[in-house]
Amino acid sequence: MDIRQTVCFLLTATVAFAVSALAGRWLIPWLHRLRFGQTIREVGPSWHQKKQGTPTMGGMLFLVGMTAALLAAVPICCLLAPKVPALALFRTNGAITRFFAGVLLVFGCAAIGFADDYIKVVKKRNLGLTERQKLVCQLVVAAGYVTSLFLCNEGRMYVPFAGEVALGWWYIPLGIFIVVGATNAVNITDGVDGLCGSITVIALIPLLVLAGYYGAMGQGLIAAAMIGGILGFLVWNLHPAKVFMGDLGSLALGGVLCAVAFGIDRPLLLIPVGIVYIAETLSVILQVTYFKLTHGKRLFKMSPIHHHFEMCGWSETTIVTVFSAVTLIGSIGALLLAWYA
Repeated sequence: MDIRQTVCFLLTATVAFAVSALAGRWLIPWLHRLRFGQTIREVGPSWHQKKQGTPTMGGMLFLVGMTAALLAAVPICCLLAPKVPALALFRTNGAITRFFAGVLLVFGCAAIGFADDYIKVVKKRNLGLTERQKLVCQLVVAAGYVTSLFLCNEGRMYVPFAGEVALGWWYIPLGIFIVVGATNAVNITDGVDGLCGSITVIALIPLLVLAGYYGAMGQGLIAAAMIGGILGFLVWNLHPAKVFMGDLGSLALGGVLCAVAFGIDRPLLLIPVGIVYIAETLSVILQVTYFKLTHGKRLFKMSPIHHHFEMCGWSETTIVTVFSAVTLIGSIGALLLAWYA
């Protein structure tokens, strides 16, 4: 990774962190005044009821930070490389399309989450869009994004141990499946103070490193901006949380992971970096399946699995620490796969 590129990523992340952290001083009181408080599910852990009324839609913090950082990235890059036109920094094939499609994916996912959160807040219940409504919206956003990438890479995808594989038109349904699955998996993981944000920062770091390594400047800037934005958000979200990210935030985080991974043509790396998201999703599937097959028995004390560990006596801080460590191991594995497989 070029030193100027590294400095650009660091400065971009710093801008995002500063904007996100400072914005919390105004956004959180504003959400309180609007009474945009989270409604806690009755079926959740009983001690979560004390979180009733904590402002939601806090994902706006890292989205604002990301936006400010990306806007600042162009002059930052030009200052570091004054003789290079700004657009020339996007050197890879179809890089400009990949960059703007990735940004639109993030905000498209955030828009779906906003609609879901808004319905919850207005109706004062922990239900928003119906599952069908949410799925249709996600399919539309994912289809638009994956199709735009297909036009750039003609359906090619890097597969560990097999190299670059030309999938042809199969790239589109597979890509849609990955995007929808990943965004929903991240959404399921959001349920403990600081959990979703912490593991997403760790999951994004190897993708940022690979974006720099492969010269994918646009994806690197997106990853760096979101990492900084999330860290600024965590100033307000670590236990005890003063604001929740809401579906607006968690769906946007799923979108940014896909935007960077697909942007460098390595979406399968979402498996190792997203090992916690996958475990959370599988725990829900297994719980529901086992409940139906046994006519009411439960495999876990509660799902997703972070609630199971809560019911076993783990503190929220312990859960965040352990799950972050697991994500770190998966992220190291992703780098090894990318470089040696």
